[in-house]
Amino acid sequence: VQLQASGGGLVQPGGSLRLSCTASGSIFSINAMGWYRQAPGKQRELVTLITSGGSTTYADSVKGQFTISRDNAENAVYLQMNSLKPEDTAVYYCNAEIMSQGAKDYGTGYRSYWGQGTLVTVSS
Repeated sequence: VQLQASGGGLVQPGGSLRLSCTASGSIFSINAMGWYRQAPGKQRELVTLITSGGSTTYADSVKGQFTISRDNAENAVYLQMNSLKPEDTAVYYCNAEIMSQGAKDYGTGYRSYWGQGTLVTVSS
């Protein structure tokens, strides 16, 4: 099982970007999916989460600015980022709680998987 993130890049302040992340492999079930970010010199922080049922949670710093969505049929999660600010500059990581087919067969449950990170730079 692996997560592949894409969509980062350089954008001017006030601009928008859409990040995508797709899970692949021998997947039985996906629970929550989300995005974290790590700015230079700072710890990784939660940006937003979405449950399998579509309930969402956002960090206060991105409420009304970012929108998370998911496509359960595609095992994908997306992050629409609008009105970007220089302080949004970070490496963005997708995360998912996944039960692989093997975990189902052996009864070991869900585990957390991380994507490789995609850099978002907001600068003029």
